[in-house]
Amino acid sequence: MKRLLATVQNSPAFELLISLIERVDPARPDQLGVLTYHRVDWPDARPYLSPAQLSATPDAFERQMAFVARRCRVVSIDDVLANVRHGQPLPPRAVLITFDDAYQDFAEHAWPVMRRLGLPVTLFVPTAYPDHPERGFWWDRLYNALCQINASQIDTPLGPLAVADEPARRKAFKRLREYVKSLPHRDAIAWVEQFCAAHGIEPVPNPVLSWDALCQLAREGVTLGAHTRTHPLVNRISVEEARIEATGSRDDLARALGSALPVFAYPSGGFDQDVVEGLRQDGFELAFTTVRGLNDLRQADPLCLRRINVGQRASLALLRTQLLPSAALFNRWQPLAGAH
Repeated sequence: MKRLLATVQNSPAFELLISLIERVDPARPDQLGVLTYHRVDWPDARPYLSPAQLSATPDAFERQMAFVARRCRVVSIDDVLANVRHGQPLPPRAVLITFDDAYQDFAEHAWPVMRRLGLPVTLFVPTAYPDHPERGFWWDRLYNALCQINASQIDTPLGPLAVADEPARRKAFKRLREYVKSLPHRDAIAWVEQFCAAHGIEPVPNPVLSWDALCQLAREGVTLGAHTRTHPLVNRISVEEARIEATGSRDDLARALGSALPVFAYPSGGFDQDVVEGLRQDGFELAFTTVRGLNDLRQADPLCLRRINVGQRASLALLRTQLLPSAALFNRWQPLAGAH
């Protein structure tokens, strides 16, 4: 089925169909599409990092940005704040571009393209990671461990899993990643550390931009936003801990930059209503989930905004499909309630 969908979305006929729909699909007032990326890099450039975070190759990203610049109205997060605060209208086909996790390849591959095209972007930073070489994201550590293990099979809480070749390792990684995400945050981190230690796996290099690099990006026009300090799923910790993580990240950014906007992205999209209300009490005005869809800002809760996650297998035609104004009609198939 995946192979069939990939063939369809890359076909000339599908691209022609989307072009025809784009011509007749009217823009909706105050409708906002939010694209979210994680990494833009070549697949073999950093083989120790999880391929699940790879959003696009540099070539594919450049094509995507060229389309967005040509056919959409790319807005800044200040524009969205002005809409939420004062009702300032957004232009038709408004798109906000965001990056999560502040991987180093953002500065290497993504920002040069966006800067050349004059496109604003918001980079959400887990602020406990810059300038700490001993730290790395748990999913990268887990993937690297599976790649380094010299065995055909491993014992796990899910039972024996094959790791003899790359397809098997990727399948094992996907299953273990979902298992880890289901655990309370402290248990999740402890399990990954124990797993790596048991197999003698050294930590991966910290892939997050340094504070010097982040401040330089801010001077060049990149908006930095809070993404917690240590990147827990905030629905896997207490509400009090979640609020401390969010406000602490915002405070870290304010210390480094002189000020920080009241914006936030939920790590891995995890959230619940108690956390949302906590963020509201702490003065946050925009927060972004990973629930797929477009936003009608006349009705949406600004602390539960939807985004369109861009994956490396997505064709440009598929991305265009998800940005169609009428795509908002499909929001009902992925409700916000209970999302994580």
